[in-house]
Amino acid sequence: MEFVKCLGHPEEFYNLLRFQMGGRRKVIPKMDQDSLSSSLKTCYKYLNQTSRSFAAVIEALDGEMRHAVCIFYLVLRALDTLEDDMTISVEKKVPLLHNFHSYLYEPDWRYMESKEKDRQVLEDFPTYCHYVAGLVGIGLSRLFSASELEDPLVGEDVERANSMGLFLQKTNIIRDYLEDQREGREFWPQEVWGKYVKKLGDFAKPQNIDSAVQCLNELITNALHHIPDVITYLSRLRNQSVFNFCAIPQVMAIATLAACYNNQQVFKGVVKIRKGQAVTLMMDATNMPAVKAIIYQYMEEIYHRIPSSDPSSSKTRQIISTIRTQNLPNCQLISRSHYSPIYLSFVMLLAALSWQYLSTLSQVTEDYVQTGEH
Repeated sequence: MEFVKCLGHPEEFYNLLRFQMGGRRKVIPKMDQDSLSSSLKTCYKYLNQTSRSFAAVIEALDGEMRHAVCIFYLVLRALDTLEDDMTISVEKKVPLLHNFHSYLYEPDWRYMESKEKDRQVLEDFPTYCHYVAGLVGIGLSRLFSASELEDPLVGEDVERANSMGLFLQKTNIIRDYLEDQREGREFWPQEVWGKYVKKLGDFAKPQNIDSAVQCLNELITNALHHIPDVITYLSRLRNQSVFNFCAIPQVMAIATLAACYNNQQVFKGVVKIRKGQAVTLMMDATNMPAVKAIIYQYMEEIYHRIPSSDPSSSKTRQIISTIRTQNLPNCQLISRSHYSPIYLSFVMLLAALSWQYLSTLSQVTEDYVQTGEH
């Protein structure tokens, strides 16, 4: 099915096919599980259960940095889960958060008092994003510098490191509006949505779809203000594995915002990028010129979809113009193929049909052999 979705995007088709046939290991080398201690194996097991996407880029980091980031991520996810639990009263939650570091040394410690999630409105959006994501960016940056894989400036520039985390967090919050509503969570900032409706849940009503999209565009415009910092931060990285680890989630977030911008589907279902698109971004975002080309591509995509009647239209154009000044190339990524799109699409279709045929033939043969055995 993923191959069929990519037929209108030949380069994505090519990259998805290449990724499935071993290209993945060029971007994300396979980790030697046999060399790990039992405790580290447990950590990576939980890491993959917690986030398959982050697990992939974490496992691609060099040497001991990989293990440090793995543990760092798991600890912060546990802390974040506790912080996000809407059923814990503030009186109980604050001491738990203050003492959380001590629980790491108590193997049997568990928190079992969580109940069904109650609806609660987030009152301080910037501070929340800083603590759950900005501090993660700052902590990781200090790890990169302390390991000497990166220059001291990477860990010292708190503002840029904070923006790296904020951009990812804001993207997730914007994209997950409907899912959070269904789960009883409200992360969109009231100072923004309060200008459009009385209750955040009202955006899901068909009669409010125009206001909903306007609020969505305002939030995306706000998130785009972090991109100049993202470009500056990534430009300073010198270790390839650290660059991939940082760049891949950022370009995924940029593509996600482009998919969400001015899109009513955010309030009706799930908005996500195609798998072939994601694979292409992973394989391309391995150097700064390519990352800048990706950013330019999606900024132009958003720019040409800005409604003239949108209340945030002038601010959206302004921030995109600012991003353009950061030496972004005036071109899209160059395709690796020298063949025409029509010819390439035909070849890709033929490859997909062949792949499906061989898979079916293999399954039929296996069934036949099993029947013979019985």
